This record gives sequence, structure tokens and C-alpha cells, in this order.
Amino acid sequence: MKQYDVVIIGGGVIGASIARELSRYKLSMALFEKEEELAFGVSKSNSGIIHSGTQNPPGSLKAKLCVQGNALTRKIARELGVDLKKVGSLIVAFTEEERLELLKIKKDAEILGVPGLKIVGRDWIRKHEPNLSAQACAALYASTTGIISPYRLVYDLCENAARNGVEFHLSSKVEKISALPVSDGKSGPRFEISTPKGSFRTRYLVNAAGLYADEISKMAGAGGFEIIPRKGEEFLLDKKREHLVNHVLYPLPTEKSKGILIIKTSDGNPMIGPTAHDVTDKEDLSTSDAGLKEVLESARKMIPTISESDIIAYFSGLRPTAGHDFIIRHENAVPGLLNVAGIQSPGLTSAPAIALMARDILKDNGLILRKKRFFHRHQREENHLFAIPLDKAKKLVKKDASYGDIVCRCEMVSAKEITDAISRGAMTLDGIKFRTRAQAGRCHGGFCTTRVMKILAEKTRRGLAEITKRGRGSEIVKGERGND
Repeated sequence: MKQYDVVIIGGGVIGASIARELSRYKLSMALFEKEEELAFGVSKSNSGIIHSGTQNPPGSLKAKLCVQGNALTRKIARELGVDLKKVGSLIVAFTEEERLELLKIKKDAEILGVPGLKIVGRDWIRKHEPNLSAQACAALYASTTGIISPYRLVYDLCENAARNGVEFHLSSKVEKISALPVSDGKSGPRFEISTPKGSFRTRYLVNAAGLYADEISKMAGAGGFEIIPRKGEEFLLDKKREHLVNHVLYPLPTEKSKGILIIKTSDGNPMIGPTAHDVTDKEDLSTSDAGLKEVLESARKMIPTISESDIIAYFSGLRPTAGHDFIIRHENAVPGLLNVAGIQSPGLTSAPAIALMARDILKDNGLILRKKRFFHRHQREENHLFAIPLDKAKKLVKKDASYGDIVCRCEMVSAKEITDAISRGAMTLDGIKFRTRAQAGRCHGGFCTTRVMKILAEKTRRGLAEITKRGRGSEIVKGERGND
């Protein structure tokens, strides 16, 4: 039976960040993910905002980790070649009362150490955000807000962790966790975890299972909290509205969320949302007319020209809430178990700081950390035609003609980018979409899906009936598996 020093459960941005951080040390490690691909859980619906840290209670864990994570993310993005755009953000006020609230938010953020803050007035707003409502009287500008592709960040973190020795087990739902009767937890494994692909043992167990972190904690013998899914419905706008806003726009925050945002995304398409409503079903990713109405009404208060006809995609995500703050703690009643749970917004921003905190907690509880002599910190930056100048694209086509074979016209994705995504681990249509944006345009893959499926089938030596959207049960073509 394979034994590890550390096992991480959960292949989203938190598990990926912890895996990459711990891969600096001489440890045997593995990450287990129940989905067929990484980032298919909470992380797939992330808005991609790297928050500055202006909207969290000063005494909270999430506030501290958000500010730390903002700076760390910039460093990690450079190392991994992930495109992080520093766009800045505005919290918009429409009345004198709201303007006074901005002063309080600014003061709280400065206590946390958020740099680059200033209150701007009507003239500044008209110059820098000409589409913003004329009713906007002031805004809190934060220069350190950025935007990033959350999926590509997860993939690059995990590829880098794998290069540094971490093993990844996908389609490996943890079904049972057993405590082992060991006399010396420092030298022997404490846990045995059972999956459909076999059983494994580990000395330390890191629970980063997102929406299912409460169930994993109970399975390990701890419990102590309950995850309440908070649904957020979001709506993606056509790329023709790419220059709708120049910053990420926030309304004044509420007790439950940061409100309905106008989000300038890393891939060009603006996005509006999300809603914030607690639900009971951890698989409820439905969208609704009520959600659309709520988002449109709030978004139009800031940008009146937004039209329902601008929307090209409706989707929702679930945030794993467990109270008002993150849960990051070693469970003393279950030695070796580290719970990293309730990581909602600003979880993406906080992820690298959470990874450092997790490392230190494990060290404080007996994990011996010896740095490797060589740690591969850099990744080769991937080429995406939609993100590069025409002259560079021409050079790529001249070097490799498959860059000139455009499969997805909406998003300008080439056959070369799709085959590269497959070689990096994409096994599903969604896996290719998250890595390349093929199928993410206005036609929703109406033009390119068949071609993407054929390339995926050929490169993975599977029949078309075995190609899925996001894993078993989401097949596209009906037929006998392997005989189509």
C-alpha cells in the first residue's frame, strides 16, 4: 500500500496552492480529486478577481490573508507565466451617505496595510470610467486589484507541483478515512484513505475539499463545522463589450457579500454578478430568471447601457461558507488532520497565503520540513492567440502551421493550443475550454465542438462516444463506448 508524508484532498486553487508550496520540501505527497480534472469544483466558477483587501473586517483571518495573498499572487504569476493583469478597482458611491461609508472602508483597509488607496470624485470617474452612471458621485480606488484566469492558475500550480514530485490522483473520490493504531505518529502513518482506485496511507491529511470539507472532516473523525453552499449566479457578456469598464466595479458591500460586480475578466469578456443566496443542495448549479433580474438591475445601476442581449452565457457557482471567516486549523482531537475549510471570497486571492499558513501549522504539529536543493519554480508560459499581438501570432504560425489552423473562431483558438492542452492533461471538453477558451464564445461551441471532440478522441485514443463534457455521465455522442 502506497504511503505518503502528506495527502491533500481537493484539487481546487487551495489544494493546488498547498501542494505547490509543500513541494519545496523533501516530502512524499499526493493530491486526491474526485472529479475527472482539476479545478472542476468551486474553482471553476471563480470570477478571477485578485482582490486588494478593501472589503474584509480588519480583525478577520480572511482580511489578513487577502492582503498577503495579493502580493504573493503577483510573484507566483510571474514564476508560472500566468497572465495577471493589474487593473485596479472602484467601490462606487451614489449618495453622500455612501461616500462617507467609503471613508470608513478606506480607513479599515489602511489598518490592514492595503496600499494604493484613494477617494476619487466625479471628474476622475468621468475621465477613467466614462460608461459609469452619471449618478456616481465618488469611488474608492484600489490600485492593487488584479484579474487572472483561475483555471489556468490551478493548472499551472499543479503542473509545477507535479514537476517537483507531487502525485495527482484524479477521479479518486475519498470514500472512507480510517485512523490507524500507531504508537508513534511521528514515524508511522496516521490515516488510511480509501478511493475507487485503491487505498493509501499518510501521516498528515490536509482537507481542502471545498463544498465537501465538512464531510471529509467528519469522515476523519473531527467534524466541528458545517458547509452551507452560497449560490452565486453570474452572466458573461459578449467580447464586443470588452471595453465596457476599465476597472473592476463594486457597489458598497453587504454583510453577506461584496455585492453585484461589473468584472473586467482576464480573457476580455466582461462579467456581471454574482448573486449571494444560501442553498441546501451542494450540486445545485441552476440559474434563474430571478437571478438574472437581480443581477441586471444592480449592474445597470452602475452601467446603464448593459443589455440582456449582451449576455452570451449564464452560469452559477457555489461558495463553501462555514460562518463569517475561514477555518484553517489543526484538529488536536485528530492528530495530523489539517482542516482548510469555508474558503469563500477572497479565497482565490488568499490562496498562496493560506498555503504558507498551512505549511507552518503542519510544521508546528511535527511535520519535518527540509528544503530541496533544487526547486523548479518556473513554468514555460503558454501561447494563446487571443492574448498576443498579430506579429507574434504570425511568427508562431510560421514556426508551426497548426497555430494557423483555427478551430474556435469566436475565441481565436488554434489546433496547436488544443493539442497542447491535451498534452498537459485535458481529458474533457470543459478541460479544454478552461485551458484554451475553445467553446467559450457567443456560439457556445456550435462551430468548434465537433472538431475539438475529434482532436481529443485522436490524441487520447478514445472513441467519440467516450468523450465527455466534464466526466463520466456527460457523454456527448450516444453509442457503445469504444466502438463508435
